[in-house]
Amino acid sequence: MTRMDLGTSAPEPYGLLRQAQAAIERGPLGATVRELLKIRASQLNGCVFCVDVHTREARRLGERQDRLDQLPVWEESELFTERERAGLAYTEAVTCQVTVAEDLWKRVCKEFPDEDERGHLVLQGALINALNRLGVPLEMKPSQHAHA
Repeated sequence: MTRMDLGTSAPEPYGLLRQAQAAIERGPLGATVRELLKIRASQLNGCVFCVDVHTREARRLGERQDRLDQLPVWEESELFTERERAGLAYTEAVTCQVTVAEDLWKRVCKEFPDEDERGHLVLQGALINALNRLGVPLEMKPSQHAHA
């Protein structure tokens, strides 16, 4: 059971985080990349709630199951584009709190040449990590009825 419902206990700041996510979703970053980044960060952070929500959303948007299955080993997989790889590498660096090396940043800039889209990628990486840092300590679990 979830330790706390932030929608009830802190509705305004939690609502602002949800509004930020909605703004990213309205932006230029494609849904496929966006969901892959959210899933991968959530896997690394051990957030079962977010992994569940975002894998279901990715499938709803048409993502193939084999790609979702290989996401934990995306570097070895042949199923991801160079663009997706750049986004995943950036997200993993941010999630693991390591320096985003200059060569990685150049790769991100090459694959996401539009600065607005790149800005949304950067914000998505930060936001999903913030949300994971709520979901994990609050022990948020997937809704059982979501799988019915």
